Amino acid sequence: MTRKFAAGIFITLSVISFTLTLTFSPFGGLQAQPPVSTQAQITDPTTELYPTCGVQPSPNSTQAPELGPEVETPVSLYRFRRPINWQNSATSAIPAYTPPNEYQAIANRTNYGQRYLYDLQGNPATNKPIVVLHETATDTYSTIRFFQTYQNSEDNQATYHTLITRTGDVVYIVPPDLRAFGAGNSVFMGPQGAEAVKTSQEYPPSVNNFAYHISLESPPDGYQNTPSHSGYTMAQYQSLAWLVSRTGVPDNRITTHQGVDRSGERSDPRNFDRELFLQLLQSYPRTQEIVIGCQAPSIETRAQYSAYTAERLGVGVALPSLGGVVKWDRT
Repeated sequence: MTRKFAAGIFITLSVISFTLTLTFSPFGGLQAQPPVSTQAQITDPTTELYPTCGVQPSPNSTQAPELGPEVETPVSLYRFRRPINWQNSATSAIPAYTPPNEYQAIANRTNYGQRYLYDLQGNPATNKPIVVLHETATDTYSTIRFFQTYQNSEDNQATYHTLITRTGDVVYIVPPDLRAFGAGNSVFMGPQGAEAVKTSQEYPPSVNNFAYHISLESPPDGYQNTPSHSGYTMAQYQSLAWLVSRTGVPDNRITTHQGVDRSGERSDPRNFDRELFLQLLQSYPRTQEIVIGCQAPSIETRAQYSAYTAERLGVGVALPSLGGVVKWDRT
């Protein structure tokens, strides 16, 4: 599983016993969030972007892996999505479906980074967001364990923003204002042509700077590198449609890992029923509860920014994994 070449490739990790409840977790104690009101009024979510953008990636590589901004845990639901007051929205009918549960399992800082305002060459990175669909090729809990593990090599850095379990539970892993390492060597073919942003001297351009990565947990018969498997559950398709409808991303900017991959090695999500997904997607109103983007830091020059980043992120410091899986109480 590599940051540069894939997230959602076929890895071999020990299967661990894990139950998403309020009483037990092998990752360090499951904690309940205070009740979250789903009636919170959000009038213009774009005015509340998090100031987590990087200005421009450094052209100089370091021996230590890149560290993303620290995400304190537990995190408020609003960092991942901002519920709209449906009673005051343009759509009066509330969709009948909601995911069974929403969780957070924050990745280790070596497995995500900042979104950048400029690419490596100093060109503005102004791409509109896309959604990239993946599959795990292993079980949910092995995937989370890998993402929460410190990676010494950049070749092994990988994450999704969000994962959907076989039962339809939604697990938030990287906040949408940050860059998940979901597709390394990748290009999105949009109406204006090829779209990718180069953020590393050593690796090819990718879509990660403007992508929101969502992965479906694979069925057990999909844990091996085979051309096909038995497919995904209806609960997964319903939760996926529910989630994507909240990104505000149009249909023509929703793609797959296979669709953006340029290595020729990615085929996920295998056996994906795009027609069913789009049919379910049309049943939900489009909102922007999930804000894919970030605000520029209040730094005037790129030189100032470089010093600021080195001081704030502690470049080269190996921090322990960010453990913990948190469930939100929506009652």
